[in-house]
Amino acid sequence: MEERTRAYLRGRFRDYYRRTELTPPPAANEREWGFIPWTEGPGTTMVRHRSLLELGDLSEFLVRKRPRHVYFSAGRFRDPSASSMKAKDWQSADLVFDLDADHLPRVTLGEDSYAEMLAKCKDALFRLLNFLENDFGFEELEIVFSGGRGYHVHVRDENVRHLDREHRREIVDYVRGIGLDFDNLIETETVAGLGRKTPTERRTLRIEGGWGKRTHEHFMAFVDDLLALEDEAALESLQEFDGIGEGKAKATLNAARNNREQLEMGNVTVHTAVAQLAERFASTAVEEDNAPIDEPVTTDTNRLIRLPGTLHGGSGLKTVRLARDELEEFDPLIDAVPETFEGQEIAVDVTDGGEVELGGDSFTVSEGDQSLPEYVAVFLMARGRAEKEKE
Repeated sequence: MEERTRAYLRGRFRDYYRRTELTPPPAANEREWGFIPWTEGPGTTMVRHRSLLELGDLSEFLVRKRPRHVYFSAGRFRDPSASSMKAKDWQSADLVFDLDADHLPRVTLGEDSYAEMLAKCKDALFRLLNFLENDFGFEELEIVFSGGRGYHVHVRDENVRHLDREHRREIVDYVRGIGLDFDNLIETETVAGLGRKTPTERRTLRIEGGWGKRTHEHFMAFVDDLLALEDEAALESLQEFDGIGEGKAKATLNAARNNREQLEMGNVTVHTAVAQLAERFASTAVEEDNAPIDEPVTTDTNRLIRLPGTLHGGSGLKTVRLARDELEEFDPLIDAVPETFEGQEIAVDVTDGGEVELGGDSFTVSEGDQSLPEYVAVFLMARGRAEKEKE
């Protein structure tokens, strides 16, 4: 990035901060703060180990420094400005989750557009929120569009703030479905069989919530599709599973037909073949329903995370704090475009053209000198795809 481009972005970021009132996180004075300035050269320099007291009034600081990126720590410390983590004296930390579109298994880099990547990331966000709200029952959640490639979720419930790395790792494993054991989803009950002297065990899949419910939903969807098929097609479908031959397929199909209501209630012991088939859908549930979070972010009790309301120096978009009921309608490529950059065009030299979807419009940008809406030009300059045209 050339100096005239950096100077232009510094100035326009300052203009944005002059018009914007930011809300700091809870206990802002107990957190470490950091920022990345618009420095010369290809790399970036993080200025960190700062307290809010050292930065001064946050709004004045942002106008004065007009930084490229701004961060605060998930951790709360007795001395947040100390130069070593030990000296900071850790007290507690928010539980933070990061979803990055570049790292999602369902995103194909080089094929998916930026808009498609962000849409897939929002789908992953809804899956994550399902875990946090329904499985864990967390209530103090803050959802944030990162301004770049994804979303952050901050959990600030009192009962999670003092968790250490190992316990946070357990939460990570749960939402990722790592090490999921089908037997742990089963509730075993001893029942007296009619006319039998020896009690028997009834194994029931826990369907009231959690991974048991997810497994059951995938299993029953398959069962219902199976029962809608003609016999020959149903048997072929079952034999596509490893280890299921013609005989086991027939037994499974018959058991499913005769015990549909029992299966709906989670009773997977109606037949051995059915139980074995149901077990296979635990891995299906993990593949389809897990939340593909950036695991090190959640386990790190000292992590610096982007400040909501600030601009992302790699896109020129806003980092947006979102209410839960706003999420469905939120379109980051429209709603995160700063008003400061709307309403005028500027001249830039595009070095890497292509399609750009932003502000509700789609632009086919060619290489070379041209005038573009400023929010598109800022996006391209911030991503290293354009330079400010010489005056």
